[in-house]
Amino acid sequence: MKRGALLLGVVALVLTASLAGFADAYVPGSPIKVGFIYVGPIGDYGWTYAHNEGRLAVEALPFAETVYVESVAEGDEDAVIDDLISTHGVNVIFTTSFGFMWGTQAAALRHPDLIFAHASGFMRAPNMMSYMADFYQVYYLNGIVAGALTKTSKVGYVGAFPIPEVKRHINAWALGVQAANPDCDVHVRWIESWFSPPAAAEATEALIAEGCDIFAFTEDSPTVVQTAAANDLVSFGHYGSQMYTFAPNHVVSGQAIDWGIIYVDFLQKIYDGVYTAQNLEHVDYWWLMTQKAVFPEASPGVTINPLFVDDLEAYMIDDPTFGTISAYDLHNIRLAQFSDPGVTFDPFQGPIVDRQGVEQVPAGMWLSVDALITMEWAASNVVGPWPNEPE
Repeated sequence: MKRGALLLGVVALVLTASLAGFADAYVPGSPIKVGFIYVGPIGDYGWTYAHNEGRLAVEALPFAETVYVESVAEGDEDAVIDDLISTHGVNVIFTTSFGFMWGTQAAALRHPDLIFAHASGFMRAPNMMSYMADFYQVYYLNGIVAGALTKTSKVGYVGAFPIPEVKRHINAWALGVQAANPDCDVHVRWIESWFSPPAAAEATEALIAEGCDIFAFTEDSPTVVQTAAANDLVSFGHYGSQMYTFAPNHVVSGQAIDWGIIYVDFLQKIYDGVYTAQNLEHVDYWWLMTQKAVFPEASPGVTINPLFVDDLEAYMIDDPTFGTISAYDLHNIRLAQFSDPGVTFDPFQGPIVDRQGVEQVPAGMWLSVDALITMEWAASNVVGPWPNEPE
């Protein structure tokens, strides 16, 4: 599982300051030398691009210097981590792909005086925390819109790898679709790559052949957006509004993220002495819409493309809580609920039965974070292969 697999072996170091020498244990109140390890290229329009935007936010901190390594294959992170430490004097390291988790923990145990943070995983150590800005609430909002706009009652999802993170996002999208259109199915194709425009194009064309007319995806190029638009079909941009520019008349909304808000918060706490190399074992950032880490976005500052608002206002939903309500209004109500610190609704709010007929969430209950990050089951309206599906 490699983000940026097309650039495997191309490793670039970029220094924002002269960082020489060996790393020492961090002393609160002193300058921090921060290293970022990326699995893809910073120009991928997706995951790595977004993380690098977060790194640029760190550069505004007066006490922080940064260095990054891009296009590191999962499994190769150990050597890169050690080089950042021994050659560049880094004392805080962020690793930004799920497959870096084991290598990051091993490095943390080798370097107990330094501070490590891993994105999207669950393993920790006294000097290693975990963090995630997660899209599942945003996918639910996008799903409401997709269910209202589809003409065929078939929508498509191009998935990278069948890991719990991607399954969680597909299921949230499917539940949003179901809330708007109980007769709509979500068709899934897996491409086994984080970044593969040819595979993404092929999967999108296959979903179009199945009758799907709206698309979402986990792949770090604008290929799905472009392929859908070439067929006069609409889609949801992934990882920010930069994908909107490739099809401004066909991108309805999408998932946007601000990794910088996590990076700045964590580093400020290190600088202030709140977080140290001895107290991170139970630190897990799980930031959602209420923390402003993620949000729906079509173009900068625009949640839903205005070209589609009239259709969403005209589409009426029979909602069990709000009665007859437009898709546009239901979307906005849920948006407000997710954004409020006192969140009163969750996409995985029971009762929810999976496509095997098994109750996954009882009535009146929400899934725990542990259940979210280990999700393997498929929502009842998901169609297609689903590796590791519980029987």
